[in-house]
Amino acid sequence: MSEPHSGRPPRGGHPHGLADRRTLFERLVEFLSPGPDSTDELIETLADAEDRELIEPESRAMLEGVIRMADMVAGDVMVAAPRMDVLDIDAPYDELLASVIDTGHSRFPVTEDGRDNIIGILMAKDLLKLQRSPDLNLRTLLRPAVFVPESKGLNELLRDFRSNRNHLAIVIDEFGTTAGLITIEDVLEEIVGEIEDEFDVADAESGVYTLADGSYRVAGDADISAVNEAFALGYSEADFDTIGGLIAHQLGRVPRRGETVETGGLSFTVMLTRGGAVRWFRVRRVTAKSGQAGAA
Repeated sequence: MSEPHSGRPPRGGHPHGLADRRTLFERLVEFLSPGPDSTDELIETLADAEDRELIEPESRAMLEGVIRMADMVAGDVMVAAPRMDVLDIDAPYDELLASVIDTGHSRFPVTEDGRDNIIGILMAKDLLKLQRSPDLNLRTLLRPAVFVPESKGLNELLRDFRSNRNHLAIVIDEFGTTAGLITIEDVLEEIVGEIEDEFDVADAESGVYTLADGSYRVAGDADISAVNEAFALGYSEADFDTIGGLIAHQLGRVPRRGETVETGGLSFTVMLTRGGAVRWFRVRRVTAKSGQAGAA
């Protein structure tokens, strides 16, 4: 008579010991296998981990952002000098206030005798002090400007931002000329993606947003039909769905931040790019020949 089943697991500690040993063996092989030999291979490994549901898509995107950021410098993500919103130290209070309201920034480079001469940084909230005390000297409200070279790595720059509690730096080229500016938000967005604020949400709902200076803020993924309607134009809707796709085709590549393309009587300047696509354009009407395209 056979003995009753004891209910005890087989040697190995689990009813399915063989399966467990095989899984352990596979894990050991994976552990001993050579790791990725390049950044591209590491990114492919993360993508494979996402496909196998080992990590969440959001985690994979952040890890990939950290990896790519290691090879990036300030010049890669800065706002180019021609696109910088600056304040003139000699401008009247009403003009300063209008600029702050129109742009919505919290910090501004302040210039004197030309855009290349940056003498400090003004916090938007400090303008309230001028409103309460009109005789107050604006220069006393300026904070020191931090200057960094275009070649400064984003990892090092983020470390400096955190340790110095400074959120904006002026980027200079090899000749000491202002090349642009970069903020801590610009750096963090390379990791976590675009950080939306209230202004972005309002724009995203419309796709085409009128700015106080008469120009327009247009989403890169705005439908061609929406742009045609807003500007009374006739861009072809047969080949492209979005204005970003049309502009990239005209230029032959995705335009970089601060770059300008003219087409159809409009000037499209890239305000923000994310994930290899244009997030926002600043658009103005020009007198250039319709359909002509170019980069600046």
